[in-house]
Amino acid sequence: MAKRIQFSKHGGPEVLQWVEVDIKDPGPDEVLVENKAIGINYIDTYVRSGLYAPPALPSGLGTEAAGVVTKVGTQVSGIQVGDRVVYAQSGLGAYSEVHCVNQSRIALLPDSISFEQAAASFLKGLTVHYLLRQTYEIKPDETFLFHAAAGGVGLIACQWAKALGAHLIGTVGSAEKAARAKAAGAWATINYRDENIAQRVSELTNGQKVAVVYDSVGKDTWEASLDSLQRRGLMVSFGNSSGPVTGVNLGILNQKGSLYVTRPSLFGYITQREELAQASHELFSLIASGAIQVDVAESQKFALRDAEQAHRILESRATQGSSLLIP
Repeated sequence: MAKRIQFSKHGGPEVLQWVEVDIKDPGPDEVLVENKAIGINYIDTYVRSGLYAPPALPSGLGTEAAGVVTKVGTQVSGIQVGDRVVYAQSGLGAYSEVHCVNQSRIALLPDSISFEQAAASFLKGLTVHYLLRQTYEIKPDETFLFHAAAGGVGLIACQWAKALGAHLIGTVGSAEKAARAKAAGAWATINYRDENIAQRVSELTNGQKVAVVYDSVGKDTWEASLDSLQRRGLMVSFGNSSGPVTGVNLGILNQKGSLYVTRPSLFGYITQREELAQASHELFSLIASGAIQVDVAESQKFALRDAEQAHRILESRATQGSSLLIP
């Protein structure tokens, strides 16, 4: 038997339940992982609320954790019992003491990186990798706009941009978050609560604006993001923390300069174990070198049974950087 968080209906954090479940053996292509640290991601709140529906209810929650392999399936290769591993994009259920994960989602974890560092950075780091290295390849000295720069993904993006020699303009919601983003490597910040985003982007770029905007906020920043783009610029909408963008008139893309828009996700970029290995190697190298530092505040580490509290704090926008559940 093992304990996990699950939910039987969609709703607020109060629907999360702490329950006991049987431990099943891994399937032929699966690995059983004893979780040591579990990543909390904003997408988890979308699944819980019903914006992204799970296959069936009751359902587990979470797709990212780091831990130790305790069993392997009959067709698993390259992974052994006792290996330190990290995974993301698993089937729902990572908010658990143990979790069965397909081998294609597993990366071996170097000894130089702790379980907490891995669980706090893996999904977010892979997200930054596909955004900055694949969706649009950021070049040295290039200036671009990245929303929610003091969030878990944002702080890694700030550091990765600095490592690339690029200039990240980050939007934030407070002076404290601005300071944190700047410390992580943001070239400039815009406080969206009292500054006009598009106007500041224009000022910071001497009227040139930017070729790409990365937007995980959604509804509240859609117009400002489009207005920050150069002619034929690319709008990368990869999240909905303020609500989804709906009712879009495609003609607006023409009016604002023949703009491009993409709505990517990690699932579209990492579909094979080889792709995962390549992306994780680049991420782990930057963490091991110190170019990307992953520090989780003690106030943002929660016991696994306290997932409801963790979700309330996450959705209040009070967190900075990554948060973890600890079994």
